[in-house]
Amino acid sequence: MKKFLSLLLVSILGGAITLGIYKFAFEKQIPLIENQENQSKFVTASYNPSTLEAAENINFTEAADKTVHAVVHVKNLTVSKGPTSIMEYFYGSGSSQPRTQVGTGSGVIISPDGYIVTNNHVIANATRLQVTLNNNKTYSAELIGTDPETDIALIKIDAESDLPYLAFGDSDYSKIGEWVLAVGNPFNLTSTVTAGIISAKARDLNEQDGVFQSFIQTDAAVNPGNSGGALVNTNGELIGINTAITSQTGSYIGYSFAVPSNIAKKVVDDIMEFGNVQMGTLGIKGQDLAVLNGRVEGINESEGVLVAEVFKKSGAYKAGLKSGDIIKKIDNIKISKFSDLTGYLRSKRPNDLVNLTILRDDENMELPVTLIDNTSYTYTIEEVGISIQAQTKSDKDRYNNQEGVVIYSTNDYNRRLGLDGKLLVGINDDKIETIDDAKKAVAKAKEYGMMSLVILNEHGERERLVFRN
Repeated sequence: MKKFLSLLLVSILGGAITLGIYKFAFEKQIPLIENQENQSKFVTASYNPSTLEAAENINFTEAADKTVHAVVHVKNLTVSKGPTSIMEYFYGSGSSQPRTQVGTGSGVIISPDGYIVTNNHVIANATRLQVTLNNNKTYSAELIGTDPETDIALIKIDAESDLPYLAFGDSDYSKIGEWVLAVGNPFNLTSTVTAGIISAKARDLNEQDGVFQSFIQTDAAVNPGNSGGALVNTNGELIGINTAITSQTGSYIGYSFAVPSNIAKKVVDDIMEFGNVQMGTLGIKGQDLAVLNGRVEGINESEGVLVAEVFKKSGAYKAGLKSGDIIKKIDNIKISKFSDLTGYLRSKRPNDLVNLTILRDDENMELPVTLIDNTSYTYTIEEVGISIQAQTKSDKDRYNNQEGVVIYSTNDYNRRLGLDGKLLVGINDDKIETIDDAKKAVAKAKEYGMMSLVILNEHGERERLVFRN
């Protein structure tokens, strides 16, 4: 009997010790830490990929409860004065009354004092913004700033007390196959939670327009009204802002896309600190090896970014990056395609230092590169829907050393006009040789309400296009 009791006591003690070790080592809570690097006012959660568990052990309830109270319903009230009938369109009418149109979407509270991140397209052209919390309280919202290129906007409400909010997770460490929740207000159904997995990362939906994107793709159901809502991991950390779906019907068919949290956080930090978005760039023209698919002689690699040209005076040029180099990693983040690279760079600012791992002549090398401000050699003329950049050596050769700047991206209308790749040599009566020339000419043209562009093609033929406000 004594022997039995001794064995029982030893078993109980052993089990208690084992349970204590498990609790201490494996169930330690993940702390929230302030991001001290750039003195952001928004909280960043430390991210631990080892906490990912098998699907049968996942419990979504805690993450869902944490998220729904921090996701809001955003109403965009727009006053329209356009014609209401075909007769008014052609003949006009003095009796037309302004009409209020209401658009809806979602937003995510990211600080207790009421800062909310949403999509730019949710609040675009708003005359008035309203935000409804999960407790049904409604507030007027102030627009703080926007970035149309990443489709991110920052708005603010003033509440009577501190608000529930979400901490930013580190989207660079999110994994394909990881469980996620999408929380928003589809079809005006408030506080809707759907679950799925991350299907892909660094997804570019507009590879042909020269503006590179880097979305998280998920199969969590996202529908109209979800835009601007939260994509969270099972810890309840914000890893994306739901932004787009690909569908022929306008509703969810299996794919949805979110702006990664690292990009969204950087955009709102820039808006808060500078009033606009600071873009850091390497200063290269690159080609996606996955797209080239072995069509470049002497290159057997299928993953990475091939450096086609390096802009003079850029950080890449000063670091010794050369045409023909293949970028394989940036700060130990694997680069398989161009959107991997651009997505990471969107979370960086001018003067940030990044470490490139490149392949040159079959040898791996590491190059530290200081990023530069992309506005020094690129510029978007929003009034006419084109983006321009300084010429490289190959551009100079193609245009026989003609001065001007290259049109590298256009909106749908200008793309149909065939402007991509042509040379902008004049705006109104001003000759354009540099990006600074273009900026000054655009500022002058805004005063006249008209912009006339002089375009040159590779054959030396000129054309003039007139845009009126």
